[in-house]
Amino acid sequence: MTISAILERKGGEVVSLDVAASVRDAVQLLAGRRIGAVPVMRGSEVAGIFSERDIVYRLSSEGASILDKQVGDVMTAPAITVQPDTTILGALSQMTQRRIRHLPVVDGSGSVIGIVSIGDLVAYRLNRIEEEAEAMRTYIQSA
Repeated sequence: MTISAILERKGGEVVSLDVAASVRDAVQLLAGRRIGAVPVMRGSEVAGIFSERDIVYRLSSEGASILDKQVGDVMTAPAITVQPDTTILGALSQMTQRRIRHLPVVDGSGSVIGIVSIGDLVAYRLNRIEEEAEAMRTYIQSA
């Protein structure tokens, strides 16, 4: 299974921010949409990712003054991205090794076509495992 299967179920809506957006606006966007991260764009390319962690780490070290900074100054860069044909296990492996929770999905031209979270990937894997277990039970009962 690939990331494209996740996007088919989840949909391809991508909420993003420009590098020049204020951290204050980014916080309002995350809270308003109830999401944990957004890709940060410089034109049509992913420049980085802005997440709850970026806010917490910077608030701890710099205080509330970060709210007036630009997202481009606070984001995690470069963003680690995946393509739609990346396997789900491959994406999970990257997330685990790099200790990240969100991956922007880019197509061959570098355009963002979605974003997946570790929660999306784990939920998909659990559903597949349950489906396989049910198929096995059905097979055993019919034998």
